Amino acid sequence: MSAIGPATWTTHIDGELVEIPATIDTIRTALPEEQLAAFDAEVGSASADQLQLVLASWALSLTSAGEEDDAVIARLREMTSRQQHQMGASL
Repeated sequence: MSAIGPATWTTHIDGELVEIPATIDTIRTALPEEQLAAFDAEVGSASADQLQLVLASWALSLTSAGEEDDAVIARLREMTSRQQHQMGASL
């Protein structure tokens, strides 16, 4: 019989496949000490239908996914600003 390792999620970050923890215990273990109280409070108050989203958010916080998201949002804002400027110039 083969041993089953801890549950993980896989996602792509910066074009690379990354495994992130996918249980309350493994996410909690991976977090810095100063984030544990906030994690426990959010997980403890999450409704059952929101728990997976809360856990995914915390698991992703352990990666550079937020930085990648910030870069995408900055590019989208810049494009929107340019388009609004062009539309205003043509009126």
